[in-house]
Amino acid sequence: MPTRVIVIGAGVVGAAAAWSLAREGASVLLVEAFERGHDRGSSHGATRIFRHGYAEADYVELSVRALQGWKHLERVSGRPLLDATGAVDHGDLAVLKTIAQAQDAADLPCEWLTAAEAEARWPGLRFGDHVLFSPGGGRLHADAAVDALLAAAEAAGAELRFGTRVSGVDVDGDVDGDERVVVTASDGTHTADRVIVAAGSWTPGLVGSLLEARGASLPPVTVTEEQPAHFPLLPGAADDESVWPSFVHHPIDGSVPSAYGLLTPGEGVKVGFHGYGPAVDPDHRDRTIDPSRLRDLQDYVARWVPGVDASLPAAISCLYDSTEQEDFVLDRVGPVVVATGFSGHGFKFGPALGDVLARLALHGERAAPRFRLAVAAPDAEAAAGP
Repeated sequence: MPTRVIVIGAGVVGAAAAWSLAREGASVLLVEAFERGHDRGSSHGATRIFRHGYAEADYVELSVRALQGWKHLERVSGRPLLDATGAVDHGDLAVLKTIAQAQDAADLPCEWLTAAEAEARWPGLRFGDHVLFSPGGGRLHADAAVDALLAAAEAAGAELRFGTRVSGVDVDGDVDGDERVVVTASDGTHTADRVIVAAGSWTPGLVGSLLEARGASLPPVTVTEEQPAHFPLLPGAADDESVWPSFVHHPIDGSVPSAYGLLTPGEGVKVGFHGYGPAVDPDHRDRTIDPSRLRDLQDYVARWVPGVDASLPAAISCLYDSTEQEDFVLDRVGPVVVATGFSGHGFKFGPALGDVLARLALHGERAAPRFRLAVAAPDAEAAAGP
């Protein structure tokens, strides 16, 4: 009989995991607390940045795998999901050098520009002294990408259930190999050989105590409410992806947090501060826009994004689930696979993360050391493999 796997969470990570599992012949049940395409978590919205711009080789490698996955999903779904706008990093030269070195090592092209050269190419933006352009970056159509992943998973045989809230995850049986996962949900109790908990900001609450009972522990994960905004283009400004690359600003003086942005066709340019929001309970947030934080963002946009109208923001509320070092957690303890800590930069990796989690669940193949649990239980090492 095929391995039975329950996936909890139908955001980009859970949807990608369900697709990868179903393609490998597993029997998959994907459960999601809210409706399909909901906006309560971290995966909603029209656009996300795609970039290879990391200093760490394992993240760059994961981004290359993700790019292959997104292109495959485009072929499977027949939908355009990734626009090749390119991606720009600017600001702190030390940061940019490490990014360039990592991309060079992976044979990914990049180009150094002065601020003046960059502003001539992209007149809607202003730049710090040092600019690194990566033509392999771009823009993902986020809502469409999640929906395409869900449709592909369902077409491959996965069962999808929405409006099904999970309240408990337990393990029954013999730790020597006969364990079964028991998932308690609003529609009843479900059993499986494995479970993948990819419930975004709700993941630590679902599995934290279970992992501790088995001798493992999650690193601290802080849930914050972030507040990016769309800003309309000024009259006469081109709504053209060739003059609006995805961008990340690494400030030197610390006067503002790191910032990111990209054009969302039809909505303007989305700009946000990275990891700037207050800690919240994901079940008890009112999503009220903080006027003080919004003014800070408007001040930033007025200075650094002159191609938009900083006075007319359309603010957005979304969640981050962040670890201290902003590293993901992708690991397995017995039959429980956990995915959390995506720290506001996980969406771009969707198909690659799905593959990592499916291989953990079905074959015990561990993720890179960076992504493993801080303290692994002895049985986790045995169950998950080398």
